[in-house]
Amino acid sequence: MLEQSILWGLPPAELVLSNDDVHVWCAVLDQPAGRVEQLAQTLSDDEKARSDRFYFEQHKKRFIVARGYLRTILSRYLNIAPNLVNFSYGSQGKPALAEDLAVSKLQFNVSHSQDLALYGVTRDRAVGIDIEYIRPMADAEQLAERFFAAKEAEILRSLSEHQKQQAFFNCWTRKEAYVKACGAGLSQPLNQFEVSLIPGEPAKLLSIAGSKEAAANWQLQDLKAVDGYAGAIALSGKDGQINCWQWLE
Repeated sequence: MLEQSILWGLPPAELVLSNDDVHVWCAVLDQPAGRVEQLAQTLSDDEKARSDRFYFEQHKKRFIVARGYLRTILSRYLNIAPNLVNFSYGSQGKPALAEDLAVSKLQFNVSHSQDLALYGVTRDRAVGIDIEYIRPMADAEQLAERFFAAKEAEILRSLSEHQKQQAFFNCWTRKEAYVKACGAGLSQPLNQFEVSLIPGEPAKLLSIAGSKEAAANWQLQDLKAVDGYAGAIALSGKDGQINCWQWLE
């Protein structure tokens, strides 16, 4: 069972990450120009090229900050400079530490929406994280019919209009977190597994391809960072302690 012990406080001076620990960081991406420039200096040539492909300047700056913070956060665990953090990528694009850093057994995942980013860090266990800005979705039921499991779509239709918006984003972020933990991204059909979604109910992976036993090997946890956003983290294994901190550097 996951236990969430620290809720968006300030981190300790020394970070200790055991195999049972889960560290989650929340960061604001809209930063002053000077800070953006500092973080840009930590990026690889490939990341800089990716940032240059953004059409809107705000999106470019948020990308730079998100990647710079990822490097800076991971550098705290690895005890190296942020620019020395190297990545490799899975077949579906999921980032991981490059082979020369893999001995640390650190695993991580990142998600951002609007000006907020969430980072999940574990040691030797799969992790996926997602955050979404909650906004009106006139086509929520149609999207659910197309992408969600039949039972999830049925539940969504049964809810009041007041509950429907939150339920949709509960379902979406929990599903996204799970497929990202698996490393499959959206290449894994979202209708092949079920999650809880009714507002007020605990986040839970209910079944995978109809198997409750397979789902029991995973944990889901909601992440409430800021009002107006939905967030979730998925982890392999059955136990763990989640510490949620603000990233203010």
